[in-house]
Amino acid sequence: MAVASPQISSDSIRGRIPERTLLSGLALTSFAALLLELSLTRLFSVVLFYHFAFLAISIALLGMGAGGVFAYLLKSRLTRIETRRLAACLCLTNVVVVVVVLEIVLHIPVSLDVSGKNFLRLTAMYLAAAIPFFLTGLLFSVVFARESQHIPRLYGADLCGGALACLAVVPLLNWVGGPNAILTAAIALAIAAMIWSESPFMRRSGALLVLTLALLIATNHNGRLIDVVYAKGMFRDPAWVEFAKWNAISRVEVDRQGLAKAIVIDADASTYIMNAELAKWHETEWERDLMSAPPALANVLRPHGDFAIIGPGGGVDVLRAVANGSPSVTGIEINPIIATTIMRERYADYSQRLYLLPEVHIHVSDGRSFLRSSTEHFDVVQMTLVDTWASTAAGAFALSENSLYTVEAFREYFEHLKPDGMVAITRWEFRHPREALRVVAVAMAALHQLGVANPANHFIVASQGELNTDGIPVVVLAKKSPFTADEEAATRSSLVRYPVLNALYLPSQPGRNPFSDLITSNDPVGFARGYAYNVAPVSDNAPFFFFTLRPWQVLTENGLRKGIDWKVNLGVVVLAVVLIVSVCAVTVFLILPLALKRGNARHSPIPLLYFIAIGLGYILVEIAFIQRFVLFLGHPTYALTMVIFLLLLSSGAGSLFSRLWLPQTEMGALPLALVVATLLTYVFLLPARLAGLVGLPFEYRLLISGVLLIPLGFVMGMPFPTGLRALADIQVPHHPSSTDNTIEWAWAMNAAASVLGSVLAMVIAIQFGLTVTLACGAAAYASAWALIPALRRKTA
Repeated sequence: MAVASPQISSDSIRGRIPERTLLSGLALTSFAALLLELSLTRLFSVVLFYHFAFLAISIALLGMGAGGVFAYLLKSRLTRIETRRLAACLCLTNVVVVVVVLEIVLHIPVSLDVSGKNFLRLTAMYLAAAIPFFLTGLLFSVVFARESQHIPRLYGADLCGGALACLAVVPLLNWVGGPNAILTAAIALAIAAMIWSESPFMRRSGALLVLTLALLIATNHNGRLIDVVYAKGMFRDPAWVEFAKWNAISRVEVDRQGLAKAIVIDADASTYIMNAELAKWHETEWERDLMSAPPALANVLRPHGDFAIIGPGGGVDVLRAVANGSPSVTGIEINPIIATTIMRERYADYSQRLYLLPEVHIHVSDGRSFLRSSTEHFDVVQMTLVDTWASTAAGAFALSENSLYTVEAFREYFEHLKPDGMVAITRWEFRHPREALRVVAVAMAALHQLGVANPANHFIVASQGELNTDGIPVVVLAKKSPFTADEEAATRSSLVRYPVLNALYLPSQPGRNPFSDLITSNDPVGFARGYAYNVAPVSDNAPFFFFTLRPWQVLTENGLRKGIDWKVNLGVVVLAVVLIVSVCAVTVFLILPLALKRGNARHSPIPLLYFIAIGLGYILVEIAFIQRFVLFLGHPTYALTMVIFLLLLSSGAGSLFSRLWLPQTEMGALPLALVVATLLTYVFLLPARLAGLVGLPFEYRLLISGVLLIPLGFVMGMPFPTGLRALADIQVPHHPSSTDNTIEWAWAMNAAASVLGSVLAMVIAIQFGLTVTLACGAAAYASAWALIPALRRKTA
């Protein structure tokens, strides 16, 4: 979004800066800032929790806004420093700051406890991570103000640098990893310092920093020097780690756990690598252990069926299927490090070449995208405990797995089954059932949509042991056709053979438990209303499957604080904490400095509401599209980079053309009307259209993303600069400098609205869905439209 810069006097310019130096220095600085922002989202997901990943965007907005405000407050001092020298000093300082921030993020343990100590740690990390963006905002403000005659080219360089960062972040994360991507941002800042500076000493200092950081990245290619120290509040002992690698999706390592080896994803979720010999499978401990687990009921009922396994990980479901005689096992794994680097290359021999067997077909893809584009039909579509708890890069609550547990997803699973096929979903369960119970609710809603009036005979539910403790695996088997008497008999035989298995629901023997109550009610929504937890079916519009606690339960259910789903429901608390920190930071670093500045003229606050509405609307729309495109593009990383890239370029272009197309500020209502009309059209038409296009090739989906976002972003880039030009007409008698002060307030309020809106967007999405979030963005722009007369009104 285009942002106005503080009005530092042109008298401060010391000499003319060559245009090549000006544009290349600014572009590299912009590149480094956005690369740092995007890389921090990946790092926060690993080191903290996936709820915090989106924190990086809020931090960047806060830092850039505060830097501009302080550029205004310190302008009397800054005018004494020549522009190139100031820019070079800021970039060199930022190089050191970025490295220090990286060490702080890696070494501050933030645990699951909701305590004052953790709140202080989070606040310290929040403010420390904002410093690089503060320095960047300070630099941008000074350069834009002093070189106002080059504003169009400056905007172009800024946008090109940011766009290149969006394009570079995925390859960098894949090639060098999260910490090294942040060090790459520091290298870009060092090169920018060399471009800005005229001093031979500063240029040599910049070159020395570039060489040092490049050597550090080369040495740290496999995380030998700089890597995760504390993750999720716990110390990560490097002695356990045999192999570790980053990519844009996650950080994956292989740990030694006794005699076994486990794949650990983002220092949290894990899956064991299978190393059983198929020739010696029968009557072995491997067979007893794997066939006594609830997911094995799918193999009992379809021993020679064709399997589609979403998220096969280390291969437990693949091994079960092949060992029981499946002629075709299709594995759909989203992470190429797991599917290829580990299972088919580095640990192929350890896994007995399981993923290289002729009957095993591994595809690196998102589960829903693969099924939507596939013409195959299967006897079993299986998911076993697919929950990495890792947000990759799109931020808070942007789990790719969430879209696997929606009503629309289950419809697609059912539609890709053979006539007598089944869906087999395994989830953790608790003393008070909620996760597997919600799977049943979602499956019931999908079956209702497919024309099954009463699916009471379409389910079998079994657990490993009684539901008298937390962390019990429960399998839900669901079919489009009723389960037959023979299938029930086969299930009972397996229960007798493996007494650890326990039937929670059989069509002929419902039992007395919440699963039976839900299925026999034939009303998942009505059942959820009266149940202690939120087990209502979830849709693509609000794909937050794992949030099962009611709001009041988050802080009052002491027994859940140590449960394995507490980390998920903790996200509600995290949002509140981030909101509090953001409010405090905005107040201290944006509002108070301007309010307490001596000599400020008093003016009406009403025109400032326009800029608050613009900032709030922009961030609401941006986050709604990021979340919506997670499913459409197949992964949060692609959604984040493409949405920001497209909106950044198109909004910048709109800002540049706003003066040409809207020479009179009275015409400012036109782009706002177009934004509101476009957003309302998307609210009603976009969800269904995007869902129907998920199966297209990735290149076509990128093209469609551009068609949807570029025109919208273009008109969204016009209201802010147009509003600033209108604001210049406001004068306060006897205070000729009041216009500058009003512009500073407008800029600060716009930044504050963006910071707080980034949290508010997720609150709205969780409570009401992504469509309502987008509608709220349209409402914010409509409010700005209504406030346009206030911008043109003279105040006394």
